[in-house]
Amino acid sequence: MSFQGLQAKYRRLFQESRAWKLLRADNAPQILAFIFDLFIDDSEVPFGHARIALDAELKRCRELGIWETETTAGTYLNQWIRAGWLSEMDDMLRKTDASEVALRFCQSLDQRATGTSASHLRIVQEAVRDFAVAVSPKPDERLTLLEHRKAEIQREIDDLNAGVIIELSEVEQRERIREIYQLASVLTGDFRHVEDEIRELDQMIRVKMIESSTNRGEILSAIMEKEILLSKTDAGSAFDGFFQLLCDVNRSTEFKDQLRSILNQPVAEQLNLAQQQFLGHLIRELERESGRVHDIRRRTEESLRAYIESDAVLESRAVDQLLGQLERLVIEIRESSADYEKQLKHNTGLFLPVGSVRISSPMSMALKLPDDKLDTSGVEEVVNSRSPSDEILSSLEAVQVREVAYRIRDILKQEGPMTIASLASIQPVQSGLEELVACLRVAKSVGATSLPDKEDLEVIDRQGVRLNVSIPRYLLSADLFPEDIEEMVI
Repeated sequence: MSFQGLQAKYRRLFQESRAWKLLRADNAPQILAFIFDLFIDDSEVPFGHARIALDAELKRCRELGIWETETTAGTYLNQWIRAGWLSEMDDMLRKTDASEVALRFCQSLDQRATGTSASHLRIVQEAVRDFAVAVSPKPDERLTLLEHRKAEIQREIDDLNAGVIIELSEVEQRERIREIYQLASVLTGDFRHVEDEIRELDQMIRVKMIESSTNRGEILSAIMEKEILLSKTDAGSAFDGFFQLLCDVNRSTEFKDQLRSILNQPVAEQLNLAQQQFLGHLIRELERESGRVHDIRRRTEESLRAYIESDAVLESRAVDQLLGQLERLVIEIRESSADYEKQLKHNTGLFLPVGSVRISSPMSMALKLPDDKLDTSGVEEVVNSRSPSDEILSSLEAVQVREVAYRIRDILKQEGPMTIASLASIQPVQSGLEELVACLRVAKSVGATSLPDKEDLEVIDRQGVRLNVSIPRYLLSADLFPEDIEEMVI
């Protein structure tokens, strides 16, 4: 690309890129520092909590003289949402892809990794080797490449059988674990990009529906085409492939166990506490992010469906057409050589079918009379009780899922792997279906192996009623549980 083409490209990015706008904002250091600190522990933060936190930071910055402003915290947050640096849904704030890119750029300036490291070269070599096998159209060539890989693996097996163990040096260990963190830290960027593409798709479809004169069937067909296009984009295809990997219970469990094993090694001390916690909760964070993308997709589809069924698109189109006709009439009046004032009194003949119009002035508004005085002669004062009644306590009784998880893990440590029905034979289910559901939630949370058949067991509710139920068969073992039960997502 020529110099003129490149400068035009960079000028367009300079004007349109939200990440670039954030980096060149007047108070960019303060904004980036606040966004990073706000989401350092959670990916979602309530709007009210963010407003209180920003208000405290603004007060501190005014005292230090580093951010002289009279703008309120709520106004700043709304401005950042409109600028595309934050996103808001259900009164919860999240980072956008633009803020992720800007923060990653700033961190790369301070934590510059060696570009010629052996770890990078190894990753590139493995990616080239795997890709060469995948794209080769010749069976003989594929077999040759796979035979080379097989020979390498066999040599490692022979060395291990002979007692030869090649250990990585401390430098190599430090380099690789830092590389793992760097690669893992950018995984959520794909989710942010998909969220932004879904919102842009929603706006594009609404504009297209207003501007076109198509019927509902054609509109729905256009929505389906856009959904297909979204799945074919880089971010959309990356998300779909990533979600399939997350849905594979065996691979997710294996990945989780391998991360736990790495973090238990001394080399994990090369990462700070925040980085270790990030890798330890990586699977849970990725599952939460993917669930949010699916939720945004579902809400967008429901909103578009309601928009189509409510005929709001037809009303918007009618208003748009009327405004267009008015604009054309104004241009004709300005270009006409006739008397200008006479043309202003010309009847356009345009109307909008909205029913009757009622016009009133504030002087015609009647004040409401005050309500009659409330008769409280028969009301008796009752002092509130400080101790709850038995009815209230019985209604608050519920199964604590984490207590169930502790109990299941203790039994598995003593008895070994078993299914839920086997656990119930040792520790009967005494709280009915609620406790049984808690057992199933624990099994799903730890990634228990799902067996093809089902199993029957008997549960007893709080009233002593016996129920025979049939549930999926899960095989649980104590090594599936984390050391700290509180870390489980139940």
